[in-house]
Amino acid sequence: MERIDAASWFRVRPLADDVTWIDEPYVKEFYRCNIWHVRGRIRDLLVDSGWGVVSLRTHIPLVTEKPLVAVASHTHFDHIAGHHEFAERWVHRAEAPFLEAPTRDNTLVDPYVTDAAFDALPPEPYCSTTYCPKAAPATHLLEDGDVFDLGDRVLQVVHTPGHSPGGIALFERATGILFSGDIVYDGPLIEDCPGADSADYARSMRRLLELPVRVMHGGHFPSCSGERLRGLIDAWLRARDL
Repeated sequence: MERIDAASWFRVRPLADDVTWIDEPYVKEFYRCNIWHVRGRIRDLLVDSGWGVVSLRTHIPLVTEKPLVAVASHTHFDHIAGHHEFAERWVHRAEAPFLEAPTRDNTLVDPYVTDAAFDALPPEPYCSTTYCPKAAPATHLLEDGDVFDLGDRVLQVVHTPGHSPGGIALFERATGILFSGDIVYDGPLIEDCPGADSADYARSMRRLLELPVRVMHGGHFPSCSGERLRGLIDAWLRARDL
């Protein structure tokens, strides 16, 4: 399979509200994590960090312009493998052990990571059979209700277990922006992975349904409107007679 040079690995798309969408287009869409950069007045926020196979700090200057906090929506490999590059790493306390000591098992590298997850491979020395995120011990443990104060904007932590025990979403009430992680996005959801819990999933979905969301930026697939999000959650609950 073709290998892509490091300088071409990422795609960067500025959106409204000083949000930038960063992703890895040579990873097939189902496995491709969305990396969200949120610009603030005194510091920036990075929601998830992707596969970690190419350096974000080297190839995306945006992430080095200001002091930055890298937050993990949860600790599956595709969301946290670049966290080791950043000095400030925040995660919900339920998943801090996985960020500190990631393995192919506890970050779900197995069974998802094979060459079949790519349309073209990362540059050498990447190898699917030995790939594993690097340790990135948390510098701050998050709880439900905590806030990220970026100087001119505030995002609140919403604990959303279900996909994983320490999954979180971030909600900016002033703009109606929700960074939802993997609990919900506009694509096929994964509800049966290790650490998932169906009762928690339903509670988290109902909680998000109550938020006045204007736009959702999910962990995978394109963003969508708050109306679309509410439709996705309503359909999910109806399908389970909840």
